[in-house]
Amino acid sequence: MAHTANPSEIFKQEAADLLIQLETSLLDLETSPDNLELVDQAFRALHTIKGSGAMFGWDALASFTHHIESAFQKVRDGTLAASSDLVSLTLAALDHLRMLLEHPEQADRIRGGALLSAFADLTAGIGHPSVDASNTIHKTSANHALASESERVFRIRWYPSPDMLEFGGNPFLLLDELRSLGTCTVIPMTERIPPLSDLEPTKCYLGWNVILTTRANRAALDDIFVFVADRSELAINEITLEKNVPPAKLGEILVTRGDIAPAALEEELQRQQRLGTLLVQSGKVSKDHLAAALGEQNHLAQVAKARETATSGNTIRVPAERLDSLMDQVGELVIAQARLQQVAATENSPLLKSIAEDIERLAAGLRDTTMGVRMLQIGTLFGRFRRVVHDLSRELGKSVELTTSGEETELDKTVIENLNDPLVHLIRNAIDHGIEDKIQRQVRNKPASGKLHLSAVHSGAQVLITIEDDGRGLDRAGIRAKAEERSLIQSGQEVSEAELFSCIFQPGLSTATAVTNMSGRGVGMDVVKRTIDRLRGSIDISSTAGQGTAITLKLPLTLAIIDGLLVRMGDERYVVPLAAVEECVELTRQENDRSGGRSFLNIRGEIVAFIRLRELFNMPGVAPDIQKVVIVTFGESRIGLVVDQVIGQHQTVIKSLSRLHRDLEGFSGATILGDGGVALILDIPHLIQFARERETTLRIGSAPQIPVRQ
Repeated sequence: MAHTANPSEIFKQEAADLLIQLETSLLDLETSPDNLELVDQAFRALHTIKGSGAMFGWDALASFTHHIESAFQKVRDGTLAASSDLVSLTLAALDHLRMLLEHPEQADRIRGGALLSAFADLTAGIGHPSVDASNTIHKTSANHALASESERVFRIRWYPSPDMLEFGGNPFLLLDELRSLGTCTVIPMTERIPPLSDLEPTKCYLGWNVILTTRANRAALDDIFVFVADRSELAINEITLEKNVPPAKLGEILVTRGDIAPAALEEELQRQQRLGTLLVQSGKVSKDHLAAALGEQNHLAQVAKARETATSGNTIRVPAERLDSLMDQVGELVIAQARLQQVAATENSPLLKSIAEDIERLAAGLRDTTMGVRMLQIGTLFGRFRRVVHDLSRELGKSVELTTSGEETELDKTVIENLNDPLVHLIRNAIDHGIEDKIQRQVRNKPASGKLHLSAVHSGAQVLITIEDDGRGLDRAGIRAKAEERSLIQSGQEVSEAELFSCIFQPGLSTATAVTNMSGRGVGMDVVKRTIDRLRGSIDISSTAGQGTAITLKLPLTLAIIDGLLVRMGDERYVVPLAAVEECVELTRQENDRSGGRSFLNIRGEIVAFIRLRELFNMPGVAPDIQKVVIVTFGESRIGLVVDQVIGQHQTVIKSLSRLHRDLEGFSGATILGDGGVALILDIPHLIQFARERETTLRIGSAPQIPVRQ
């Protein structure tokens, strides 16, 4: 059975997108109050939410939006300034709109009433805008001229979904919206109305042909139909108007509208009778189509030869759970393809091998396409933080300018969904702890407004996300004192800057001198670390005292399928993420003996520590005479993993570990091999951390076994 979306749910989704657009326009408007195009964008979003909300029965939402829309209409008219007070008030109202949309039963009516009273107070002082009213009105007209240099004529043919009435929709409200845009001729289409015996009173059988003369642009028309376009037969075409062109003939209009073929028209013209009568009598054109064409002919005074512009949406909205299901099935297909390839390699059948190669090619293409569908631009995430910075800077009394770069960088949707909270914590800390207030910045000869920069960039199979501020920098002495107080660092112990900065991710560690609404309890940075670890990422910190701090998150492109290096120890196989592999070298028994128990290799003059995975995992048996060392890197760290054999590259579909094993450090998941066996995926960051701890532990006792996360 085909899945039918509820129009009310479609409205909620589209309205949520419009609220995001509205928020972006408002934040831009605060920095560019004279930009009337932004005013128009905000007004159009409010107008669409109000009109469509009323059509689908969201009366409270529509009523509340109407008052905000009225305020922005006054800005468009030049009688009210686009002040920071108006922007801040509208942002607060936007939060109430979201509540009315997502949880209307929980919406605070008292807060809503207070917001509307504030709008009334703000608009009551009309007549003293902060900019010259006449100049504003002139610029408003000019702005509309840019949107539409002159009146434009649109031909609209619309057949609503038959079940529109059943879902509470009212098509006449949309027609009223069209009428509000200009001079409008509406011709009903009745040809689909069935005989009375077959008529269902809850179905919508009518359609409409509309000829609209307006100064509005095409986007304004699309906004009117935004919530019903996917479930309607809708065509919107612009008719070109030119000077000194005689009115179009009826036959030309019918051909342009696609109601009759040119050859059929020519056949009737040869009969030298009244065209409309001939076409209806011959059955080539219905009465409805003829009436619609005549209406268009009467509507246009001077019309050039019609030019039909094909318009069709190039995107569709797909529920996230469907993408997750598709990715799971593609993963199973990749596993089945690996099994087929292994069987084909053992069979002496050219046909089977050919089929296996075709399946491998198709599976690889399907995998890449599916992963591409799941990829989202990180700009969808960065846009949310403009509001966070706006609200925090106002609450803390600081001036903070947010800039972004690399918004087009793509990440798997699952990674993006999990990044919101960590980035919010980092941004809050940067504004609260890092960026100084105006007085402190003046003393340090810094600009009064602090800088906060968010950037994203591809780096191999990873994406690097950096949060950089120009604040006071990290307090090294304060961090060390807190770390020693909590026995994270021994007094007098030498530690690198990276090791010292990593202490701020320990639970409860905070160098703040006072607890505020923003921070100070040592909660947040440990959450950031846990989340990034769960995403198989890492965090790098660089900081210069008095100049600022940069925190870089290194994240994998996807969490579903990765390229891996399959290795073996004894009878067990493991996967090393290929993105972390630098090279593979041999470790002979003689070289192993010469090391004297020390776990170091000399690779082209550089000393590299290594871990014997046989010892680490307590594996029985004797290692082969010649072992392999897989050199892996993570951040600035570089170690070797000693294995019995390197089998080769393997397409790895990541499976989560069971509840019994999920707390084992050193493994980030598992994968199913072509022969049905299971291989654990090595967690490189935890193995590197373990190697560091072991270097310290070996000085006082035996090497530890792989730890278990508590």
